[in-house]
Amino acid sequence: MLVLLPPSEGKAASGRGAPLKAESLSLPGLAEARAAVLDELVELCAGDEEKAREVLGLSEGLRGEVAKNVELRTAGTRPAGEIYTGVLYDALDLASLDAAAKRRAAKSLLVFSGLWGAVRTGDRIPSYRCSMGVKLPGLGALGAYWRSVMDPVLTEAAGTGLVLDLRSSAYAAAWKPKGAVAGRTATVRVLHSQIVDGVEKRSVVSHFNKATKGRIVRDLLTAGADPAGPAELVETLRGLGYVVEAQPPAKAGRAWSLDVVVTQIH
Repeated sequence: MLVLLPPSEGKAASGRGAPLKAESLSLPGLAEARAAVLDELVELCAGDEEKAREVLGLSEGLRGEVAKNVELRTAGTRPAGEIYTGVLYDALDLASLDAAAKRRAAKSLLVFSGLWGAVRTGDRIPSYRCSMGVKLPGLGALGAYWRSVMDPVLTEAAGTGLVLDLRSSAYAAAWKPKGAVAGRTATVRVLHSQIVDGVEKRSVVSHFNKATKGRIVRDLLTAGADPAGPAELVETLRGLGYVVEAQPPAKAGRAWSLDVVVTQIH
């Protein structure tokens, strides 16, 4: 099972570990593309600060993020699973998993990134600021840039098992599974169900959507679940207590769509 996650906008501070060793990151097929993004991002942020803020879409209050990017090659690092914070990662709570679940997380979780393309949770990286929606002056829109190099690398990483795609739309644009891999892929939408005047109303709630996805991943890791494909995933999630409505694709080679329906927001 390969689980595709979005990063978080906010990130923990860089650690006290050794500086970035780019050659040690997972998915070495992305190394050349990572180096190009890193070079341009550092150069951008070391120049005109106002231009860098504009390109990165940063408010005045986030001015310090520009300086942080300048130090990416020399800053301390920590595992990506500790760098990424926010609602999904709070619910996933990697640090509190038992040893077996942590090993499964290190093997199966892949976090997409505007800077790194994608990393595993054990990869040591510095804290940074560069979303997939950024358009760098030289390389252009990062979503399109990464899409041009991702397919062979991610197709190999997906292997022959299930791909559980929990990415937000900006990060989903960087790699779209194709062919047989797409047929083994399931995307998840979380819907909040309420009864209003005797009629069921369903809505997507962004904050809660992220929290539920984090809990889903945690529950799968804790249970040691390894469904072979989307149909098995549906049964696994139902066995874990989730209400799941599945929409198999109309044609072969397309992803499944799963709705997880919840009645309480927490």
